[in-house]
Amino acid sequence: MSEIAQSSSLQRAALTPTLTKQCVGFMIGSALFALGSALALGDWASAATSNMCYFVGAWFFTAAGLAQLLMSGAVTVPVSYGRGTMVRAEWLAAATQSFGTVLFNVSTTAALEARTVSAQKHFVWSPDAGGSVAFLVSGVFVIVAYNHLNKAWSPGERQWWSAQINLVGCVAFAISAVGAYILPGGDSVNNAVANVGTLIGAVCFFMASFIVLPRRERSRESHS
Repeated sequence: MSEIAQSSSLQRAALTPTLTKQCVGFMIGSALFALGSALALGDWASAATSNMCYFVGAWFFTAAGLAQLLMSGAVTVPVSYGRGTMVRAEWLAAATQSFGTVLFNVSTTAALEARTVSAQKHFVWSPDAGGSVAFLVSGVFVIVAYNHLNKAWSPGERQWWSAQINLVGCVAFAISAVGAYILPGGDSVNNAVANVGTLIGAVCFFMASFIVLPRRERSRESHS
């Protein structure tokens, strides 16, 4: 194989979305969100440092969300009765979560420069709350998609645990957004709730991706 062909092949492989890339992207993004919230919660670093962790982590979320959306398959499927089609829950889960990651990009980018109460409320909190709602909706769709193909109670399956933990993380992010609401004076409703919610949500998203990380399965099989 020529060097040009080999380089082209490597580029295609790098850009092709896979479950491993999706999981790793969410895990890195989650780790950075957890770090940023832990630093803020313990008052161990400046707000600027935490905001930078969120900013970088949000881009990993976005990349992982895009990979998930590209791998989610067809948007619609034929209905089993009559004519027409219906939108697949798996695609809706990926689409809403991907949209939420973009809103987090807006929020975390604005947080780096926001200096006024108006800017913090409209450009930081509003898209953050929107992203949290999108994640919550996507978490519900994940459960719907899983239950459509599997038993609703399947604690022996890693995918089942991943879906449940992911939903807990989505709820925690939603609670975090409530705590982060900007009051007229510029303070948040409850910084502790905002930071703890973000930390719990980030840990849940990390675990939800780690559980279904394909490399773990291959490693287990190679040692069996």
